[in-house]
Amino acid sequence: MDHQFLSGTKLFGGLNENEINSALSCLKAREESFKKGDIIFHSGDCIEEIGLITAGSVNITVSFYNGSSTVFEHLTAGNIFGDSYASVPGKELMCDFVAGADCVVLFLNINKLICVCDKVCPFHRQLIKNLLCVSSQKSLNLASRLIHTASKSTRERLISYFSEQSLKSGSVYFTIPFSRQQLADYLGVERSALSNTLSKMQKDGLIQYHKNEFKLLKGSPK
Repeated sequence: MDHQFLSGTKLFGGLNENEINSALSCLKAREESFKKGDIIFHSGDCIEEIGLITAGSVNITVSFYNGSSTVFEHLTAGNIFGDSYASVPGKELMCDFVAGADCVVLFLNINKLICVCDKVCPFHRQLIKNLLCVSSQKSLNLASRLIHTASKSTRERLISYFSEQSLKSGSVYFTIPFSRQQLADYLGVERSALSNTLSKMQKDGLIQYHKNEFKLLKGSPK
């Protein structure tokens, strides 16, 4: 187990190596490897564990009745998943958690995490605080996404998203973490429509871009 890596994650932040060792034992931690495309948690399952990605990536995939599916979110090493569902006993998953690449996941028992043990381990309060911070940030991220997808047109959705990224970077220059397909999935639009709109926005003098690097030219947030 890479304790240095774990100490750098948001879930285990603030814990030293000895505390991490104790936490892993207390939380009944187990590590498992998956190949790209493997389903880690299935839609309809009820889970009691959360996963922390220690290598590779995981996609949250939503499937529809007609057989189509979409990637709702792409998670990389250091992120946790399944916490919202595991925290609600008996809550069935409405999505699949799929290995986006060959990956390694550290599974932690949610009941052991959110309930302080009889020993009242000093690290336990820090873990609960960390989990609350991570869950709160996820809620904020979801709120941002709802704002970006509230507009009907692809251009308006892009302007909303780019405005947020510019504000975060404190500049009209910024780099986004998505591929074109991931950005299309995130904004809920077709990839072809996204590409066409980006080209038109550049021709209209609104943006400049190269791959994932962007510059806002007009209407930049102050």
